[in-house]
Amino acid sequence: MNTMRLISTKICKTSDIGINNNLFGGIMLSWVDEAGGTMAAEECCSPNMITLKMDEVLFKLPVKVNDHIRIYGHVAGIGKSSISLFLEAKRFNFDTRKEESVCSTKMLFVNVDKYGKSKPIAESRRKIILESIK
Repeated sequence: MNTMRLISTKICKTSDIGINNNLFGGIMLSWVDEAGGTMAAEECCSPNMITLKMDEVLFKLPVKVNDHIRIYGHVAGIGKSSISLFLEAKRFNFDTRKEESVCSTKMLFVNVDKYGKSKPIAESRRKIILESIK
C-alpha cells in the first residue's frame, strides 16, 4: 500500500502574500517543487533528480499569513530513469489538530548525470520502489 508521507512544512509569511491577501501561487509551486525534488532524491537515492513535468495544479483553498502548511507525497510510478509523485499541501489547524487540502498535483522527476542527460535509477532502488507501490 502506498501511503502519503510528510515531506516538508512551511509557514506562510507576509512576504509570501500576493493579491487578495492570499499566498502567491508561485510560492506554493516552489514549495511543492522543492518538496517533490527532496522526496524523489530520497526515494531514488540520487541527489541528481530534476523536475521534468508538473501536471495540472489544483489550488483548492486560499492560504493566509501564519498558516502552517504540510506537504505530503507518495510515489505514483517509477520508470527506468524517472519517478512520478503525487503531492498534496495541507493547511494544519493547531486548535482542531485537523488538516485541509489546499493544493495538489502530480510531478515527474528524472535522474540525470553531470551533463544533464537522463540516466537510469539504480535497479535495486527501482525494485524496492516498485514493490512499495503495489
